[in-house]
Amino acid sequence: MATPGTRLIPDAGWAFFASAAFTKAATLAALGIVFLAHPITAMIGWWGYGAMLATLALLCGVSLYGRRGEIEWQGMLPISLLVFVGWSAASVVWSQYNWASLGGVAYQVAVAFLGVYIALSRDLLQLVRAVGDVLRVVLILSLAMEVFAGLLIDMPIPFLGISGNLPLGGPLEGLMGTRNQFGVVAAIAVMTFFVEVATRSVSRWVSATSLAGALLVVVLTQSPVTIGVLAVLAVATAVLFGIRRASEQLRQALNIALVVVVGATLVIVWVARQRILDLLNAGSEFELRYTLWMQVLGLSRLHPIEGFGWVGIWPRDVPPYSWFLMAGRGHASALNGFVDVALQLGLVGLAAFVALLGLALVRSWLLATRRRTIIYVWPALVLLVLAVTSLAESSLLVGFGWLTLVICCVMASRNLSWRTRLPRDAGTVT
Repeated sequence: MATPGTRLIPDAGWAFFASAAFTKAATLAALGIVFLAHPITAMIGWWGYGAMLATLALLCGVSLYGRRGEIEWQGMLPISLLVFVGWSAASVVWSQYNWASLGGVAYQVAVAFLGVYIALSRDLLQLVRAVGDVLRVVLILSLAMEVFAGLLIDMPIPFLGISGNLPLGGPLEGLMGTRNQFGVVAAIAVMTFFVEVATRSVSRWVSATSLAGALLVVVLTQSPVTIGVLAVLAVATAVLFGIRRASEQLRQALNIALVVVVGATLVIVWVARQRILDLLNAGSEFELRYTLWMQVLGLSRLHPIEGFGWVGIWPRDVPPYSWFLMAGRGHASALNGFVDVALQLGLVGLAAFVALLGLALVRSWLLATRRRTIIYVWPALVLLVLAVTSLAESSLLVGFGWLTLVICCVMASRNLSWRTRLPRDAGTVT
């Protein structure tokens, strides 16, 4: 027990937790633990993983408190983020599976807190360097396990979700559990390593080799979702760099024109949705997804406003999620971020989620077009990857997708939030 006049943590301890070295280590640890959630939980279970997250969140909280004088707190947390997380937490009250919802909310809040810590503690260049370092490790470990399963022992590793298809040229799942999740991580890696090449933040050999490796992983996953995402990303990258090269007077007009084009495209897709569905339905994978979406949306009508309650990753032994048995297995999500939110949080939660993602994407895009430093294109294009992926996966709602969304959302809000223009006392969120 601490005696009167002593501190629980001495000044040297606070200096350690507030140091740049600890902040860098905590950032790498947070990114690594979240990106490698699947293999970690497969080996030590969710209770062990939860203990890891809780311990890291506690240490990051101590670090954040130690650095409280260095951080600009005004407009720190986006209101859209607070509303979405708040509604998720409130859903525990009306959930019919309170313990599952409580666990899902705890996981959501813990990962969000780590994201806030990273966004407040690192600048954008440091963040991209950290993400690049972690993704290099993730891809190398994933390919090493694929070589081990496919070439050395020539058999799958079921508890990691590795099929051992490397001798066949794919599809590969890596340490992500599925080829689509592995593909999403590879797509984020492609964008990250591209920015590293452009900024020369690491040696040219390392960045170029990493980019080539990430592109190879995309090919080996044989993920149609990832191929589609990269096609959209290529177009968006060309448009973004075109706007960046335009004069300052022309940029606003080009951004407005882009909004009109995107809006018109969405209207056309909606009007011709049946024809598009008929064309896509020729493939068994899309047919499986479409069937699942229709079943989930049909069930969501039982609680259209408030939803069934937040759980994040579907618990396979809890109704109604245990009812969705497609292709002989239970699903861990609705395979669509927006459909998933509609089921768990209803129309209110869906509106909050769309506002959160939309504001983060718009703010990041505006920063990418206004700031001359190329590093600002990273949040915009990574968010675009996650947003497009959300049409076919729910990875944006949990794990690395949710962490990345929170980081980009907080960073964009700190630069463009209207609260930064308020007097300091009035702009503080309590």
